[in-house]
Amino acid sequence: MSGAAGLTGLKVMVIDDSNTIRRSAEIFLKQSGCQVILAEDGFDALAKIADNDPDLIFCDILMPRLDGYQTCALIKKSPRFSETPVVMLSSKDGLFDRARGRMVGCDQYLTKPFTKDSLLRTAGDYARRTGELHGAGHASA
Repeated sequence: MSGAAGLTGLKVMVIDDSNTIRRSAEIFLKQSGCQVILAEDGFDALAKIADNDPDLIFCDILMPRLDGYQTCALIKKSPRFSETPVVMLSSKDGLFDRARGRMVGCDQYLTKPFTKDSLLRTAGDYARRTGELHGAGHASA
């Protein structure tokens, strides 16, 4: 359980139009000490992202209004959030989908339905990286 300890205080945004997926991710992440921000689509996420300044974003690909590729591209084009890791969530695990995700700047790809372990392992990878970026012992204001 040592990996989960590194997640305490990590701010994670979960963008998914499925209430079930959002709730599952929220429960798994909160149990591990993360602060969780939920958004039901890309527009909702873009409205919340500046106020919440997440350390990591999980973003579904297939959403109404603004899909995950468009949402990721907009996040990565912002100078303030260009370095924020974005992990695409999709039930499709094709080469084309992964390539398209890379083209818009996504950092990783997680296939749905994800397990608690795979979600926390992915979050843990980025928690270590953001810890290195923020510098050990320095709190980000």
